[in-house]
Amino acid sequence: MKIAIGCDHAGFTLKNTVAEQVRRLGHEVLDCGTDSPERADYPDFADKVAQAIATNQAQRGILICGSGVGVCVAANKTKGIRACVCHDAYTAKQAVEHDALNVLCLGARIIGPALAEELVTQFLNASFSNEARHQRRLEKVEAIENKNFK
Repeated sequence: MKIAIGCDHAGFTLKNTVAEQVRRLGHEVLDCGTDSPERADYPDFADKVAQAIATNQAQRGILICGSGVGVCVAANKTKGIRACVCHDAYTAKQAVEHDALNVLCLGARIIGPALAEELVTQFLNASFSNEARHQRRLEKVEAIENKNFK
């Protein structure tokens, strides 16, 4: 898979760790910035990652800011994006399996590199279950999205 990765200044250092883990797992990285620890606005990079997925330039995305919340809120403003802040392995896996999560959001001021690597592994190794109950719920989420994104 091609994985779009983006961050603001707070996530810059962790972004390198995450990108290395993505490559170790056999995936390609689409680097959407930022490229330095200089102050940068998280919505700019959340939008780049979200647009990469929405236009099929990438299959999934990973966003990093201080808490993970800002990039999550911004990414979810794009139709078709299902982003979630994950700071534990269960959520990183289960959100893909049950909710078809396509953007993992991490808080660089909350977690360290070892946990980030584990979360990336769980996120990228998981697949949507396609179980009827999860498919039905995803369709309801998409109906809400279609109603609100005109």
